[in-house]
Amino acid sequence: MMYQTLAPDAPLSQGDILDGCPLFGLELSGDVIDTNAEPARWEARVLVLTQACDLAQTKTTKVLVGWVHSAEYLVRQGVLKESVIRDQVRRGQVYGWYFLPAAPAPISLPESIVDLRDLHTVPRIMLERLIADGKRLGRVATPYREHLAQHLAVTYSRIGLPEPYETQS
Repeated sequence: MMYQTLAPDAPLSQGDILDGCPLFGLELSGDVIDTNAEPARWEARVLVLTQACDLAQTKTTKVLVGWVHSAEYLVRQGVLKESVIRDQVRRGQVYGWYFLPAAPAPISLPESIVDLRDLHTVPRIMLERLIADGKRLGRVATPYREHLAQHLAVTYSRIGLPEPYETQS
């Protein structure tokens, strides 16, 4: 099973999926960049990416999270096509996107995609507050959690070549 349901007092860990996490960022409009613009604030579903060992040993006060979007939303917005999700994202072949299948009840999670190119750093205490408020949906279980961590590592450690290799045919 890919997802775990957790006791309300289970500690924060890698793979936790939380609703209502406040995120902040700058909204850009075309080529105009206003360096004095106030950051926008919104709430989003997020997935904890910081290593479980760092969270368990309380070695960090800041936690890296990825924004979780429903696959249906990304299709409606024209960001991804259904065929790309089905044939490439689901198989882990698209840089920066990680597919999460729909979760069985009682976890309320439709088919979703973690955007590994839009990461946010959130105070640990904020995520712990969301858990205390009942906003944790569940956790991605092992070995899927490690697979996600590997996909994150590949996303940020890949080496881009200046040009594709030449072929003789």
